[in-house]
Amino acid sequence: MESRTSPAGRPGARRATFGPVAGAAVMATGIVSTGCHLVGAEVVSLVLLGVGGAGWALLVGIFLQHFLGAREQWRRESRTAASLTGVAATSVLGTRVVLLGWAAAGWVLLAVAAAGWVVLLPQVVRRLGRRVPGSAYLTCVATQSLGVLGATLAPATGVAWPLPVAVVLLVAGFGLYVLVLLHFDFRQLEEGAGDHWVACGALAISALAAGKLTAASGEPLGWAEPLRSWLSAVTFVLLLAALAWYAVIAAAELRRPRPGYDPRRWATVFPLGMTAVAALTAAGEAGPATSGWLAPPSGGPCCGWPWRSGRWWRWGRRSGWRGGRCAERRNRGSGGRGRGRA
Repeated sequence: MESRTSPAGRPGARRATFGPVAGAAVMATGIVSTGCHLVGAEVVSLVLLGVGGAGWALLVGIFLQHFLGAREQWRRESRTAASLTGVAATSVLGTRVVLLGWAAAGWVLLAVAAAGWVVLLPQVVRRLGRRVPGSAYLTCVATQSLGVLGATLAPATGVAWPLPVAVVLLVAGFGLYVLVLLHFDFRQLEEGAGDHWVACGALAISALAAGKLTAASGEPLGWAEPLRSWLSAVTFVLLLAALAWYAVIAAAELRRPRPGYDPRRWATVFPLGMTAVAALTAAGEAGPATSGWLAPPSGGPCCGWPWRSGRWWRWGRRSGWRGGRCAERRNRGSGGRGRGRA
């Protein structure tokens, strides 16, 4: 499914790999910014939002450069799952700016992400091979990211139509997850360079989409109150499945450590942040609404575990984000001699 790019030391390698790397970095930065906002670290959140916005602008520039000046290369890149990082990155940033109160910008980013999803997803799905790497789960991530943004915009603007669309995207995204799981090369657990973590990140963003829909199913829109208990159950089941995947992948990483920088390690930071945000959202639905995200729920241990796991993953993802940035700087300083495939 994925096209191989030239090794990092050869001419054109940086140009071929930088687009997907930028997309994964923006995804990771955007979700860390959202998580910091949910736990009250607003200054850090805004700084990261600025970094993510700058990365997104750079990503758009690369896209336009390839589309206008290197059309054949753009066609090749658009057929790989890594191209969907642009869709997910746009949706993640859109969700964060909506939480900041910029609903108009959120609608614009939703339109951009949806257009990219319509163009890119069919090409990627048609080229699914018999054995695919972890980046193939980006088909699910990109789909669910649209649902998350739509379910965030709906209550913020009082417009209900994105919610049923988000339900359809939730089901479609999970269907894509199952499809990729059937073709996933499980050897990636011991050989993957970082993108195999998207397997659990895709479940985490699915849990977040379900959690957002659960929150929006009540007042003031009240669009699907009968579905509230079902959506809440789906949220917790998906979150538990994501945490179980983490245990499996972490054990495989400990068994066969993979030190050294690889651009695909940015795809490890994103699932860490997404699981934290999904856990914090689930905690908000299990306990007090909205402001309950910032304090342990009072509904007992069953309601408290998502909050505690969300706080724990928050520190993990921030460490992962800093580690990714440091490793990338070291790799640039050494002339890009690390593994440069994306």
